[in-house]
Amino acid sequence: MMSYRHLLLFLFFLTAGFSTYAQQGGKNKITGKTFDAHTGSPLGYATVTLYSRADSTPVTGNITDDAGVFTLEAKPGTYFVKIDFLAYTSVYLSDITVSEGTAPVALGNIKMQPAATMLDEVVVQAEKSSMQLALDKKIFNVGKDLGNAGGNAADILSNIPSVSVDVDGNVSLRGTNNVKILIDGKPSGLVSFKGADGLRQLQGSLIDRVEVVTNASARYEAEGTGGIINIILKKERTRGLNGSFDLITGYPTNFGGAVNLNLRRERLNFFINSGVAYRNSPGDGSVYQEVYSGDTTYIYRQANERDNLGFNKNVRAGLDYFFNPKNILTAAYTWRSSKGERSSFLEYTDYLFSTDNPSGITTRTQDEQETEPNSEYALTYKKTFEREGHELTAEVRYLDNWEDSDQDFVERSFLPDYTPTGAPEVLEHSYNFETEKQLLLQLDYIHPFGKDGKFESGLRSTFRDMTNDYLVERFADGAWQPVDGLNNNFIYDENIHAAYAILGNKIKRFSYQLGLRAEMTDVSTILKQTDESNPRDYTSLFPSTHFTYDLPGQNAVQLSYSRRVRRPRYWDLNPFMTFTDNRNFFGGNPDLEPEFTNVFEIGHVKYMDQASLSSSLYYRHTTGKIERIRRVDDQGNATTRPENLSKEDAFGLEFTASYSPYKWWKVDGNFNFFRAITNGDNLGESFQSDTYGWFSRLTSKFSFWKGTDLQLRGNYESKLQNTQGYRKPNWFIDLAISKDILKNNGTLTLNVSDLFNTRRHRFVSEGDNFYTYNNFQWRARQINLTLNYRLHQQKAKPDKKQGEGEGGDF
Repeated sequence: MMSYRHLLLFLFFLTAGFSTYAQQGGKNKITGKTFDAHTGSPLGYATVTLYSRADSTPVTGNITDDAGVFTLEAKPGTYFVKIDFLAYTSVYLSDITVSEGTAPVALGNIKMQPAATMLDEVVVQAEKSSMQLALDKKIFNVGKDLGNAGGNAADILSNIPSVSVDVDGNVSLRGTNNVKILIDGKPSGLVSFKGADGLRQLQGSLIDRVEVVTNASARYEAEGTGGIINIILKKERTRGLNGSFDLITGYPTNFGGAVNLNLRRERLNFFINSGVAYRNSPGDGSVYQEVYSGDTTYIYRQANERDNLGFNKNVRAGLDYFFNPKNILTAAYTWRSSKGERSSFLEYTDYLFSTDNPSGITTRTQDEQETEPNSEYALTYKKTFEREGHELTAEVRYLDNWEDSDQDFVERSFLPDYTPTGAPEVLEHSYNFETEKQLLLQLDYIHPFGKDGKFESGLRSTFRDMTNDYLVERFADGAWQPVDGLNNNFIYDENIHAAYAILGNKIKRFSYQLGLRAEMTDVSTILKQTDESNPRDYTSLFPSTHFTYDLPGQNAVQLSYSRRVRRPRYWDLNPFMTFTDNRNFFGGNPDLEPEFTNVFEIGHVKYMDQASLSSSLYYRHTTGKIERIRRVDDQGNATTRPENLSKEDAFGLEFTASYSPYKWWKVDGNFNFFRAITNGDNLGESFQSDTYGWFSRLTSKFSFWKGTDLQLRGNYESKLQNTQGYRKPNWFIDLAISKDILKNNGTLTLNVSDLFNTRRHRFVSEGDNFYTYNNFQWRARQINLTLNYRLHQQKAKPDKKQGEGEGGDF
């Protein structure tokens, strides 16, 4: 196995030959950097607007990047700049003169004062947009979307453009479900045992924003061929005591509350986020299936109903200690607990040859009790050096999770007229105990050079151990007896070591970023009772390139490439089958191999006075494509598990836009069209597909009168084919209205998700010997009423008296 020394030497020599110094920027530019006046921390995603000095009309605008840096372009003239950021005093910089043929106008480092230090009569002008566009990612500010009020993390993701959440809670981005989900930039225990379905345990009121990265650089771990979704939790560093409180009620049952508090005193900043939720998620569905065996056709219809009661608690607390403005130590602890009670009722009606000839009825009930605690510990140190952008970050993170589930099943048989057959009831019980322990070590270093050059490097190691002790018993002959093939202990060990290096620079209007990441993967799975093992040990290289060219008029174009991987996840490899529906089994495949994807993308972003537009053309070539394959035996019992297909080629075109024609009206829209060609000839000629699909989302927000907003959103997903059938179209509409109360310190929001209750997942699967049609609704229409109260925080209002900002050096 390649050692860390060899990896570092390889990356060093690869990038050393590219070092160069940046040249002077282009003409008619205005540059600057925003940061907190007290902590020295850069303020990313602040809104910067350039106004004409002559008539005070807006000329152009932009948002600051992660480092707080912004660049504007303007024709020769005299201007002033306004900078807005949530919970900070607006900054005004006047008498800015731009001349033709001169060097860029450098505004330098611009201090922004936290709003908590302002006089009572001063109003903060710092409202963030619900959507902010950049070439390398899109940022969605959760609190500005009224449709998110009262929901959980999975609900919020389903409201984000290009993202969809299916009946099982699986998240897809641009039509692919291989998405890496992070919380605060790191893996979380919430997406361990249940995948993205675990996000339903996280209250939406604890989330600040969501970042979507579709073509990640070598800085990010290589997992996620479809992209990365990073959920950022709320955290403030504003001086004094400030925060927010949320109360939630809804129908179907949805009761909850959340507290987000921050206390900043001199060198110490303490933060705590806590939430509690009690929610019922009812659902229903149906299945129609035909099975062909010789000259006989067996048919069954299934109807099912379920209730999913969950009581979730979340606490996240930590502190930042400022040794000085350039050295910060952060310690945080997160505890989550979920207790679930699930009940379901399934009814099967069997037929022979046609639905006019019923042969019997079977019912099956499930009652489940589940407990899932989750603990995360994190320690982070960040050092910034004298030169701007020169930093070192080190982090240690430990996760400790377990889940205990007990399920009871009762199955009864009836004649077609619902008369009992006299056969004894079938009683079954399943035990499932899962554990996870994960240690993450990470070191990142950024070293600027020249005018705009930057070299980045880092190391990362993760050690992950998971177990699943699984047993299904059936009551027979007066005793509980194990069911053959459903009694085992699955052990999953995963160790991944990575090193990366990135070199970036800018020459006039052209900038580039070259990166390489190496990852060594050591994964093994063991089935203890049957003594089956499957070790995997491989090293892979993941290059990335990003080339950007700034065009006149606040336009920019970027060409990017990256190589990504989807490693089989724990639940992909775990062979134990779900047992709720004993005619439809879902499980993993211990022999599954990783899939690799090369991603190419051309992106364009344009900023205008009242609008912004982002467009991209992308192509993904995947080998070893992982797709769930359904097989049905002659008795009509179906087994679905992931398998590797030969390859997939996907092409797509995406548009995302934001437009505000009037001060009281704002529109956000997204449209994605794609084609996917899948080849599964390694499994048989029938596993082929060539599909076209598109999905669109349009949000319109109106501000009718003082402190009152109305939001309407429409969603549509087209028909989509896969290797065994197709998914039918899906559409739904969300409605929300909010009103500021309590002297503008509180907001009352009423929202209705899926207003007409049309959001159903309908799909057809076909094989050589079967036809299956499924119709499910996992999320019924939800009505929520949410009260948000802000402590020492102000919500943006129309212009009144504004606080003075401050420019100059720190």
